[in-house]
Amino acid sequence: MSASYIAYYPEQQQLLPSALQDWLPQGHLAYFISDTVDSLNLGAFHARYAKDGPRNQPFHPAMMVKVLVYSYATGIFSSRKIAKKLHEDVAFRVLAAQNFPAHRTIRDFRALHLAEFTELFVQVVRLAREMGLVKLGTIAVDGTKIKANASRHKAMSYGRMQSAEIELKAQIAALLKKAASTDEAENNEPDLDIPAEIERRTARLAAIVAAKARLEERQRQTDLQRGRSQGDERKPKDKRGKPKGGKPYQRDFGVPPPKAQDSFTDPESRIMKRAGGGFDYSYNAQTAVDEANHIIVAAEVVNTSSDAHQLLPVLDAVKTNTEATPEQALADAGYRSEEEMAKLAKKHPKTELIIALGREGREQAKPIDSDRYPHTVAMQAKFQTDKGKADYRKRKWIAEPPNGWIKNVLGFRQFSMRGIEKAKAEFKLVCMALNLRRMGAMQAA
Repeated sequence: MSASYIAYYPEQQQLLPSALQDWLPQGHLAYFISDTVDSLNLGAFHARYAKDGPRNQPFHPAMMVKVLVYSYATGIFSSRKIAKKLHEDVAFRVLAAQNFPAHRTIRDFRALHLAEFTELFVQVVRLAREMGLVKLGTIAVDGTKIKANASRHKAMSYGRMQSAEIELKAQIAALLKKAASTDEAENNEPDLDIPAEIERRTARLAAIVAAKARLEERQRQTDLQRGRSQGDERKPKDKRGKPKGGKPYQRDFGVPPPKAQDSFTDPESRIMKRAGGGFDYSYNAQTAVDEANHIIVAAEVVNTSSDAHQLLPVLDAVKTNTEATPEQALADAGYRSEEEMAKLAKKHPKTELIIALGREGREQAKPIDSDRYPHTVAMQAKFQTDKGKADYRKRKWIAEPPNGWIKNVLGFRQFSMRGIEKAKAEFKLVCMALNLRRMGAMQAA
């Protein structure tokens, strides 16, 4: 007896076109993102194409936003891969309504509307609050390092820059000398294009000189923050400018160490230690997460590896984005700073801070001077209470999952664009996409 199958006719033509809405099951994330984007104010996107904007007929901004947000929510960040999905993936075709923008169009739209995507993140945070998904009782702040779009092979140390600068100047001088006897050069080296060689080396020299200047300026600012000054003769001095003893400085003021590096592909990125060991050109991404439903209510990016001075700007961003103040903020020992806690107490007095003074499970070994560090002493007293300990224990399961989802679920481990301002906008796009994914899942539940 032969088996009986459901009819299968791959060559059969449809008599009537099917509705796009029939292609996906109810409750699909694509529908939620589409409906949510339709409810947001996209006026800033439309404004780009009004009056003196591009005159060629563009794709509809709402369609482009939906496609980009859905792609980020499903872990697709490459414009080429997004363009491919528009042909192959049903959800993408539904969102695009059978439009097929090329990868360059997708790339340019994303780059052109960085400010608009930043504002869209804020709109989604406020929408989540209106839906009751953000309570602002307790938030937790955490930082994670995300690789920059920078090549380690196109970077150079300060020491190598110094020697390369000398070498290039000598090579350019030799080429200029050779160019003075054109006939001889043509006879002896007919394949040598001296003007092109001079131009190439001059451009390389200019790039190295600029990179050196960036490193030196960065070092000057660092030295100033550490209390050094021009003309200190490598001798530590007090506030009155008098020698205070101690070991002399190893470097002159504003002179970077030989191993200090700068990237030619993304000069605003910095070498940072990654969690698994080793170092990468990276940015430090900061998130503030609401306890109620793990909605990210603030997302910032800096190019300093330390978290010590990031809590204040993150809390400022939370207040701006939500138009409200959280009752409590949790942070690990990386955010510990007497100076920052003093500023926070003054600027955000209604927010209770719970900041670890050391690694979890480790007690403060030495007594703290209460006159010099009153906020640190007060924080220590909180951790000596059962309530303080219980409150801080919530930090890990509030703050860390979203960063884990960003890297391990969405797969966002490297920025697509270069420069800190673009990195800030792209990270907000990632966090907005994750928020919408969370909101869609909770609505469907």
